Amino acid sequence: MSKDKQPFEDDGRTIANMDIPGMPWYNPERKKKNDSSENAIEQLSREGQRAMTGGVLLASLLVGGVFVLGFLLFILFCIYVWF
Repeated sequence: MSKDKQPFEDDGRTIANMDIPGMPWYNPERKKKNDSSENAIEQLSREGQRAMTGGVLLASLLVGGVFVLGFLLFILFCIYVWF
């Protein structure tokens, strides 16, 4: 191991061209959109926030309930059928 390593110097050559024609970022004629309406975050009212929170909670409880029910059915299967 030599202590006087040469620092890496990029000469700018391309080994493999990774441009893919047809991809959205490759099209030079694509129009740039500067509309901030796409990135705008909609502010919800208090009732809207509660409704969204309730919906998320209900959906997560439903998914959790399905998993618990499946686990209980598996336990019952193991107790009464398998053994």
